[in-house]
Amino acid sequence: MPVVTIQMEKGRSLEMKRALADAVTTAVAGTLDVPSDWVTLIIDEVERDNWAVGGRLQLDKLGPGYGRAGVDDTSGRS
Repeated sequence: MPVVTIQMEKGRSLEMKRALADAVTTAVAGTLDVPSDWVTLIIDEVERDNWAVGGRLQLDKLGPGYGRAGVDDTSGRS
């Protein structure tokens, strides 16, 4: 029974997490040739003030929310 853990910044919608669970489960089940019911996915959400990359907190680098520049910004700012 495969167990997949995904760590990501907190804030994504329930709809996004459902889509992620479906996509990951389908990929793992197909790749490992096991039933989808055998695949467990754990989503571990982390606040930006508890996540640092390159010595900088993600909160300081990207602001609040999730994604490249916050919840509603998909401009690609980094």
